[in-house]
Amino acid sequence: MIDNSWTDDAWSALVEKVKKTSLVIGDRFPSMTDEDDKYTYTEDLWRWVTGFWPGLLWLIYEDTKHKPFANIALSCEMQMDQALNEYVNLHHDVGFMWQLTSIKRYELTGDMDARRRGLIAASHLASRFNIEGNFLSAWNQNGLNDSDPRGLSIIDSMMNLPLLHWASKETGDPRFKHVAVAHTETVIKHFIRDDFSVNHMVEFDPFTGKKVKVQSGQGHSTTSAWSRGTSWAVHGMALAYKYTKEPRYLEVAKKVADFFIHELPEDSVPHWDFRIPRDADTPRDTSAGMCAACGMLVLSSMLEGEEADKYLSAANAITKSTYEKYGNWDNDSDGIIHGGTFNHPAGIGIDVSLIYGDYYYVEALSRLRSLNTQTQEVETTASQQA
Repeated sequence: MIDNSWTDDAWSALVEKVKKTSLVIGDRFPSMTDEDDKYTYTEDLWRWVTGFWPGLLWLIYEDTKHKPFANIALSCEMQMDQALNEYVNLHHDVGFMWQLTSIKRYELTGDMDARRRGLIAASHLASRFNIEGNFLSAWNQNGLNDSDPRGLSIIDSMMNLPLLHWASKETGDPRFKHVAVAHTETVIKHFIRDDFSVNHMVEFDPFTGKKVKVQSGQGHSTTSAWSRGTSWAVHGMALAYKYTKEPRYLEVAKKVADFFIHELPEDSVPHWDFRIPRDADTPRDTSAGMCAACGMLVLSSMLEGEEADKYLSAANAITKSTYEKYGNWDNDSDGIIHGGTFNHPAGIGIDVSLIYGDYYYVEALSRLRSLNTQTQEVETTASQQA
């Protein structure tokens, strides 16, 4: 059994940190920190990052019941209606946006207006499904390469599929799930390589559905292994198995997780790409580590014995190392953890705090800490029975 006793102290530090930063950030939408370690903000409410700050607050509120966190999160959600209702520039990342906000609030409070928002977002995501190629198109515009955006799909999409699975369960309508499963099959066929590294972008012909080519995206090259893309696959495939119980999805999730673990450096915090020369100056990406850790914790919870222990141990090592080496606990940085890499090929956001890195750190820490509670409950029950 792992030693995750450190998580209680880490959680206390986190809560105090967010109580402080929430007074500065308020109901704005942070993206990444600048050279002064202060968060920059997006005013475009359709951008994929908007759900992470309110989602982070809901995760901490669930444990602390600190009302100001809920108030800020709700205000953010109300502002996001502008994008949801105007239907302008919304793309496949609506899962990131409304799964972490409206659906989380619905789960916590039963609010039917939050449920309505989640179902609207799910309907939008399902509408992006290309029936000829069995894929979800990523964006409406593409500023990264020469691909036709109508036929461009990216590995990040796996993290948006839980929105469709939730909508199917919530409404009893299997169509949402059909789309999620069909897209997952396409990801396994065209994104997951034979060695279980991962393509970031795959371009399809939007009219015939045929694969055109692989694009490098935010990785070093078309054959490299962008660590955050790998983390999207670890977490996304684990969730795909959780919702479908399809054994092949579990096997793929485990194999990609094994690849991720194998490529980790000694301190368990990944570099931004696994297939580049590494030295002391090679940037890390803590956001990749934290997203992958969350996926490994999902995996561990669905496995038994040594397999469960393997992924739990790896997730614990990644999260603890990130807490100890990259946590912003004694400074004035707005971010919770630094060491994130946004887009290395473009030279943007190197060694910064990323709001999604912060979010997945909170999620991983919360999952690890809950294991302490479960252990204590089991020990208490055993003691009472004795």
